[in-house]
Amino acid sequence: MKPEKDGLFCERIFGPTKDWECHCGKYKRVRYKGVVCDRCGVEVTRAKVRRERMGHIELAAPVSHIWYFKGIPSRMGLLLDMSPRALEEVIYFASYVVTEPGDTPLEKKQLLSEKEYRAYREKYGNTFKAGMGAESIKKLLQDVDLDKESNELQEELKTVQGQRRTRAVKRLEVIEAFRESGNEPSWMILDVLPVIPPELRPMVQLDGDVSQRPT
Repeated sequence: MKPEKDGLFCERIFGPTKDWECHCGKYKRVRYKGVVCDRCGVEVTRAKVRRERMGHIELAAPVSHIWYFKGIPSRMGLLLDMSPRALEEVIYFASYVVTEPGDTPLEKKQLLSEKEYRAYREKYGNTFKAGMGAESIKKLLQDVDLDKESNELQEELKTVQGQRRTRAVKRLEVIEAFRESGNEPSWMILDVLPVIPPELRPMVQLDGDVSQRPT
């Protein structure tokens, strides 16, 4: 079985399956070390690089990283001050979320049903922005001002008690973690999926003589 070009085991992406030999066989032996074949595009090097080189898949549309969306507590929900249920409705295309209310009575992060969305769109035209899916959540995450949120929560903690205080503490912990790490909140939404090296994925035979590795 030979790896398919641009597939999950592609030699051009991950390296050759045989030491010092490109995919098509034009270049063989160590004297061609480092040469990239002009015919098949595979670098002449050791096969062990297939245990080291990672690939990636560019997604047609953004997706939510399930760790931050479904985890307990939901980091994404705490950061946006949205309930996990509300997040789920938006991410799974059950409801619209307002990303820019414009000059309308709508509020940012407000959820709208299909019927409500059409009614507001008919009444206010394109003066507001709302959407569905992970792409809309990404827009909300990009708009988060971590410093501002941190200051507001610290002020809020001086006066609130009970459940409101507990939630504010949890939100502040998440916000401070982002501030200290330098990570961007929008990175919880994936535009690219990493692919681990092929030699770290055991190969199995599927029906129709197609080789694949279990996910």
